[in-house]
Amino acid sequence: MAKPTEGRLVWNHSTHISGLIPILERLIRQDGIQTVTPGQIGRVKGHSPHLQLRVSVPIRGGFKAIARHGKTVQEVFIVTTLDQNQLEEAIAFAMKK
Repeated sequence: MAKPTEGRLVWNHSTHISGLIPILERLIRQDGIQTVTPGQIGRVKGHSPHLQLRVSVPIRGGFKAIARHGKTVQEVFIVTTLDQNQLEEAIAFAMKK
């Protein structure tokens, strides 16, 4: 049986939340993750002292996740065959150093 292929990280934007790209690079190495696309960056009123990445809503073929650090927020689109619980576990694993 062939080895599963690694997922793909799409570079649409030139700026990303600090520390997000290494986490996404670890995430695409996990089985079931096909494509990860960081999206739009915005500002929020609340403050998150540590980088967070959490699943937000389902999209066609996967999920949208929200990355937050400080007062900055960034959408992350994940195309995957995993269900929401499996994806949350994969994200938690990728966020461990």
